[in-house]
Amino acid sequence: GPAILGKGEPMAIAVEEMLSSDSGMSDFKQGLKLLRDGRPKEALLHVQRAFRLAPQNPFYLSYAGLLVTVVERRFADGENLCLEALGIRRNHPQLYLNLAEVYRTAQRPLDAIHVLEQGLVPTGRDCRIRYALDGLGRRRPPVLSFLRRSNPLNRILGKCRHRLLGPPRAA
Repeated sequence: GPAILGKGEPMAIAVEEMLSSDSGMSDFKQGLKLLRDGRPKEALLHVQRAFRLAPQNPFYLSYAGLLVTVVERRFADGENLCLEALGIRRNHPQLYLNLAEVYRTAQRPLDAIHVLEQGLVPTGRDCRIRYALDGLGRRRPPVLSFLRRSNPLNRILGKCRHRLLGPPRAA
């Protein structure tokens, strides 16, 4: 399945944060379940149905964009839907993760990294965005390679290096 999409947790959070009175909610929930179960083609049908009922719902927009990219390889349409979702709601990490997955699927890793970095501030440096960035290879090696990354010395030296050099750039 897609690398940036986690198993369950981010999608469950996205669903919980939406209004339960939204039309299309049951279709959307079913679409997320099918996506989690590795059935994106079937998930697309449910998410599109929810999207038609509530076209201004940023989650429906974003997942429709992700799924038309993954299932139908319609990269421009997927990107536009995800960007529209972010235009409606800028502070939800899943919307950035979905757009990054569209870019990753379209083999545009630098765009994926860029959108995730943009999402760090409005989402309060959400751990899912940081994890996705790490998965895209955006971390530098520990300063002292003979110590673990979590060693306090490596953490302090790493913060100093980050202040001096800025954030790492993708290879």
